[in-house]
Amino acid sequence: MNATDTHQQLRELVRALWATGICFAIGALAGTAVLWGAARPFSGDGSVIIPVALVAGVIAGGAFVVSAVMYRGGETAPMPPWQAAVSHVSAGAVAVAHAGVTALGVLLAGEVLATGLQGLELPAVGGGAFTGVASAIGGRLAFRSGIRLRTGDLAVLLFAFLAIGTLFAMITATDPAWWERSFSQLGIGSGGWAFNGTVVVAGLLVATTGSYLGRDLHRMLGDGALRPIAAVVLTWVAAGIALGAVGLLPLDTVPIPHAIAAFGALALLLAAVILTTGVIGARPMLRVLTVVLVVLVAAALALTFGARMLSVTALEGVVVALVLLWLSTLAQLLGILAPDVSRPSAWHSPMHA
Repeated sequence: MNATDTHQQLRELVRALWATGICFAIGALAGTAVLWGAARPFSGDGSVIIPVALVAGVIAGGAFVVSAVMYRGGETAPMPPWQAAVSHVSAGAVAVAHAGVTALGVLLAGEVLATGLQGLELPAVGGGAFTGVASAIGGRLAFRSGIRLRTGDLAVLLFAFLAIGTLFAMITATDPAWWERSFSQLGIGSGGWAFNGTVVVAGLLVATTGSYLGRDLHRMLGDGALRPIAAVVLTWVAAGIALGAVGLLPLDTVPIPHAIAAFGALALLLAAVILTTGVIGARPMLRVLTVVLVVLVAAALALTFGARMLSVTALEGVVVALVLLWLSTLAQLLGILAPDVSRPSAWHSPMHA
C-alpha cells in the first residue's frame, strides 16, 4: 500500500466518523421531537421502538445517499442515459434496503431487549438518545457502503436483511406452529407485515444485485457481451419481482397467486444462476458450484414432493441458503476478476450492441 492509498483510507475513516456523529445528532434530535410528551413504554402498546426504527431507517438511507453522491457522484457523467439510469435506480434501491435493514434491526433488538426491560418507560430525551445510537450504527454502516459499493456488499446486505427480517417475523408470529407448513405462514395474521415486508424488500435487493452483477460483468467483458449481460440482469430482476410478489400476495388472501409467485421465484433464481454462469465463461470452480447447486435443489424438490421426507419449510430454507452461498462465492469471484473502475458503455442501448 502506497502513501496515496493510506492517505485516502485515513480520509475515508475520518469522514465515516463525522458521518457517525452527525447521524447520532440528527437521530437524537429527531427522536426527541417525535417522542416529545409523556414517557412511553419500551414495549407493548405505544412503544418507542417503532418510531425509533422509522427515524433510524430514514437516517441510514439518507447516509447512503450522501456517501454515494460524495464519492461516486460523477461516475455516471460519461455514461449513456440508459446506463446512468440503471446506476441511479440501483443506488436508490440500495438506499431503501439500508433503511429497511436498519429499521428491522431496531425492531428485532427491541423485541429481544424487551424481555429483560419489562416495565421500562423512556422519556422523550431518553428515547431520543436511543434513536441517536440506532441512527449512528445504521448510518455509519450505510455511509461506509456508499463509498465503494461492491456486489459482495449487496450479497452480505441481502443475507443480513433476510436473517433479521425472518427472525423478527418468527418472534412476532401469531401462529407458533408456522414451521409445520411453510415460511409463508409467517405472513398471515396481524403480524404478517413483518415477513411480507421483508420478502418485498428482499425482492428489491435481488433485482438490485442482478443490476450490480451486470455492472461487474460489463467491466469484465465490455460492450461486446451487452446482450447476454442484459439477459442475465433481466432474469435477476424478474426473480426479484416474483419474490416481491410473494410478500404482496399473502397466502391467506390469495393462495394460488402466492404459490405461483413462490415457485416462479424459485425457477427464475435457478435460471439466473445458470445464465450468469454461462456468461462468465470458462471458470471451472463456478461451473462446478452451479452444477452442485442445481443437483441439490433437484434432490430437495424430490425429497419434498416425491418421497415426502422434507417439509416445505425445510425446502425453502435449503434453497435460500444454497442460492445465498452461491451468490456469495460469485461476488467474491467477481471482486477478483472485475476491474474496480467504472466502464461507460459506447452503446445507446444494451439491446443494440
